[in-house]
Amino acid sequence: MKVLLINGSPHATGCTYTALDEIARQLKSNGAESEIWQIGNKPLNGCIACGYCRANRNQCSQGGEVADAIAKIKEADGVIIGSPVHFAGIAGNLSSLLDRVFCAKDSFAGKPAAGIVSCRRGGNATAHDRLNKYFTISQMPVVSSQYWNGVHGNTPEEVRQDLEGLQIMRTLANNMVWLINSIKAGESFRNKIAGA
Repeated sequence: MKVLLINGSPHATGCTYTALDEIARQLKSNGAESEIWQIGNKPLNGCIACGYCRANRNQCSQGGEVADAIAKIKEADGVIIGSPVHFAGIAGNLSSLLDRVFCAKDSFAGKPAAGIVSCRRGGNATAHDRLNKYFTISQMPVVSSQYWNGVHGNTPEEVRQDLEGLQIMRTLANNMVWLINSIKAGESFRNKIAGA
């Protein structure tokens, strides 16, 4: 089992990474592999509504990072996308990438997904809502935790002091593993019945 963790922050080891790293450690304790894929801080263009992806699924007229992201999501059993909160929304580069990825993909239906956000104080609810919209429009089961998936802090050190936020990340990891296992068990049972 492998879960892809996308770090949508321009900071490779900042607050969002700190939350994703907590998730990765909990996934490992549950026997799941993970990869933290950081999108970086180079400029990413937004969707230009050219229609190219409609005729060429899993591709974008603007370049390779979309195909890379689609391939990574498709090979994973589940995906968690993390973003810092910028002006009560997700990071601009992440928004540009996800708009293009979720237009170009042929299907992510049935793949469990979750969004997590990192904020200093506020704006987390609207940013979290934006991430979930990518999943629900793509028929991806949204994995929850015991509270909204977010951590608070202005530095990685402050995030590490957010004990409730870190617990939310661990519970999210546990729930992701449980849902992936449940889906696999259901598919196995369905195949067994179909073969009988």
